[in-house]
Amino acid sequence: MLGWPEAHSDWIRPGIMLYGASPLVNGDATGEGLRPVMHFETTLIAVNHCRAGDPVGYGGTWRCPEAMPLGVAAVGYGDGYPRHLPSGTPVLLNGQRVPLVGRVSMDMITLDLRSQPQAGPGDPVRLWGERLPVDEIAARAGTIAYELTCGVTQRVEFVEVEGGRDG
Repeated sequence: MLGWPEAHSDWIRPGIMLYGASPLVNGDATGEGLRPVMHFETTLIAVNHCRAGDPVGYGGTWRCPEAMPLGVAAVGYGDGYPRHLPSGTPVLLNGQRVPLVGRVSMDMITLDLRSQPQAGPGDPVRLWGERLPVDEIAARAGTIAYELTCGVTQRVEFVEVEGGRDG
């Protein structure tokens, strides 16, 4: 549909475009006029104040570069959020990008709150969707959007919103 418009016929299969993601390698869903219909979201459940050098996550592979606040969000690989996402992967906290730090655990992720020191438990965390394309998160995970959208597990509450929704 996007790569070869001359091949259109009576039937087309939009596939992942139904989710608002691009089917093209290195495609840009937003530039192609696609909007996400799936938002993967959770909430911040805790804020911890850590010291410089404190290890974060399984194996302590990430260490705080300075005294800083860290947020804990209620999501992990048990929910279908990719375990192998690297530190620096963005999420939207209160609509603003903040980086994931440390390893993704089964039930939680840790976020660098230096740019949002006012954040607190209950604040919304978007893992992908409007303003944070699933294609971007998939690229960081070294996979494709199909794997992420199909990999959300049944322990996540699915909510259908009729008539659309703004970011």
